[in-house]
Amino acid sequence: MPQTKTAADTASARAEKRSVTIVSVLAASVMTLLKLVTGLLTGSLGMLSDAAHSGIDLVGAGLTFLSVRISDKPADENHPYGHGKVENVSAFVETFLMLASSLWITYEAVSRLFFHSVAIHYSFWPLLVLALSIAVDYWRSRQLMAVANRYNSQALEADALHFASDIWSTVAVFFGLCASWLGAYLQISWLRLADPFAAICVSLMILYFGGKLAYRTIGALVDTVPVEMRRHVLTEVRHTPGVLSVDQARMRRSGNSYFADLTLSLSRQLTFQHTEELVKDATAAVQRVLPEADVVIHTVPRPGVAESVFDKVRAVAARNNVVLHDVSIQSVNGKLRAEQHIEVAEKMPLREAHTFVRHIEEEIREELPQIESVLTHIESEPATIEQPARVASDRLIEEHLRHAASLLPEIIDVHEVMVGRMGDKIQVSCHCTLPDAMEMNRVHDVITSLEDHFKIECPEVYRVLVHPEPVTDNHHR
Repeated sequence: MPQTKTAADTASARAEKRSVTIVSVLAASVMTLLKLVTGLLTGSLGMLSDAAHSGIDLVGAGLTFLSVRISDKPADENHPYGHGKVENVSAFVETFLMLASSLWITYEAVSRLFFHSVAIHYSFWPLLVLALSIAVDYWRSRQLMAVANRYNSQALEADALHFASDIWSTVAVFFGLCASWLGAYLQISWLRLADPFAAICVSLMILYFGGKLAYRTIGALVDTVPVEMRRHVLTEVRHTPGVLSVDQARMRRSGNSYFADLTLSLSRQLTFQHTEELVKDATAAVQRVLPEADVVIHTVPRPGVAESVFDKVRAVAARNNVVLHDVSIQSVNGKLRAEQHIEVAEKMPLREAHTFVRHIEEEIREELPQIESVLTHIESEPATIEQPARVASDRLIEEHLRHAASLLPEIIDVHEVMVGRMGDKIQVSCHCTLPDAMEMNRVHDVITSLEDHFKIECPEVYRVLVHPEPVTDNHHR
C-alpha cells in the first residue's frame, strides 16, 4: 500500500511548488518587458505578438502562483474535497486569455497584410532578445514540467505549456524578422510580409495550445475520468481475493488529488473483521493505480456462488443477530426439513421468543423454497457471569466420566475434568483426546456418545461440555 505523505513531505511539496511559480513570474515579467520595449521600438508586429504571448504567460504564472497557494490548503467544512479545483479553474481562465490574444494578433496581422503596412526599424537587438527568450523559456518549461509531473499539478503543467509554446512562437518571430529584414535589404516586397505572417503563426500556436489546455481543464472541472484509468482501477479491484463484484465505481479529480468511491459485493458469510481486511486490500488495489487517492468503499453482503443450504440458513440467523447451532437438514418424502437450535436471552418471555423464532423460520422458507418446514429448538443464552461451586461428589462423578470414556475405543484419554454447580444444576467439563486424522463428523458422534453414556451413569448432571483435541496437542499423557 502506498505510504501516506507526512507533514514534512507536504510542506516540502508546497515550498517547491511556490518557489518554481515565483521564478516563473519573474522570468515572464522580464521577458514580457524586453519584448514589449523591443516591439515598440522596432514596430514589429511579430515582436509585439510575442510580447502579448509572454504577457499571457505572465498573467498565467501569476494565476498559477495564487492557485497553488490556495489549492494546497487542507479540506474544510465548505470544501470537503479540498481546494484542488482552484488549479483547474486557474488553467481554464488562462485559456480565455490565450484566445483573446490570438484574436488580437490575427486581427492586427490581417490589417497589416491587406489594409495598411507599418515600417519596421531593423537592428540586431530584437534578434538578441528573441534568442534570450528562447533560452529562458526552455529552462522554465523544463523546470515547471518536472515539478508538475512530480506533484501531478495541472496548474503548473499549464504554465509549463505556456513557456513551451512561447519557444515555438519566438522561433517563428525570429525567422519572420530575419526574412522581413532580408526582403528589405534585397528589395523583395513579398518577404517584407514575413513579419505579419510570423504573427499569424504565433496566433495559431497560441490557439492550438489553448485548445488542448481548455479540453483538459474542462474535463477536470466536470469530473471526467479517462476510460483506461477507470478500467485499470476496476481490474485491480476485481482481482482482489474475496471481492465478488464491483457494483458501482465513481472517481473524480480535484487539482492533483484523486477521489474514488466504490461499492463492492462481498460474501455475507464474512465476519466484520474479515470484511475490514478486504476493504484494506481493495483500497490498496485502487491506490496502485491512483497513488495516495482518497478511497471510500461501501460493502454489500451477497450470497456466494458456493453457498450451501446450511450456509444460507446460517446467513438468515446472522442477519437476525442470533446464535444458531446444531443445524440439520433431512429429506422426507422428497421434501427438505430443517432442524436448528437458536439461543435467545434468558429473560425473554416464551411468547416473544416464539414470535421471534417464527419470523426467522419464515425468512428461511422464503430464501430457501425447497425447505418445506423448519423446526427450531429454543434455548436460553445466559446473560450473567456464572460462579460455579464445588460439588462434594465431584470425585465420584469424574470416575463415572472416565468409565463412560473407557466404553468408547476411539477415546484415548480424558483429562482436565471440572465439576461444578450452577444454582441447583451440576455441570461437567473436560478435554477429550482423539486421533489426529479423525474426521469432524465422527468426532461429533463420539463426543455425543460419551455424553449419553455419562448421563446414564450420572442422571443428576445437567450439562456436559467436552472439548476434543488431537493426540499431538495432548500434554497430559
